[in-house]
Amino acid sequence: MTTTDSRAHARHPESRAPRRAAPADTAPAAHAATPHPSHRKPPAHAAERQLRAHVAQALEELKARDVREIDVREKSSVTDWLVIASGTSSRHVRSIAEEVVRQCKQAGMPPLGVEGEDEGDWALVDLGDVVVHIMQPRVREFYGLERLWTVGDQAPDTAAEAG
Repeated sequence: MTTTDSRAHARHPESRAPRRAAPADTAPAAHAATPHPSHRKPPAHAAERQLRAHVAQALEELKARDVREIDVREKSSVTDWLVIASGTSSRHVRSIAEEVVRQCKQAGMPPLGVEGEDEGDWALVDLGDVVVHIMQPRVREFYGLERLWTVGDQAPDTAAEAG
């Protein structure tokens, strides 16, 4: 287990199911389309859902723009969810980050760390199971976190339309 994993487990141990290695696929080729049960995304636990709800409420109250939640449970051992939002100015980015921290602390879920709040171009609030990125639009476009973390994630309806 990595240091980051143990840190997240120590913060909210009930919110994260233990990860286990996927068994070798021994199914015949005809069954290859059906994912093995260990390959399915684990359900979000109550504490994790509650944490995401507090984040969403804080973002909504301070009118964050273009809010996007990305499930990274199968892509990262560091966190389960990325929440990406935009602020209209440095002051707005800082205010949104402060509100996320305030609401989560008030709910008994203080952040593990906060970065970039002073600069106001990009603030990161690490809540363990959820990492919140608040950026100015030009910074968000430049780094393209949504593209980075959703490569290969195409919804079935979108895939059918594209083909």
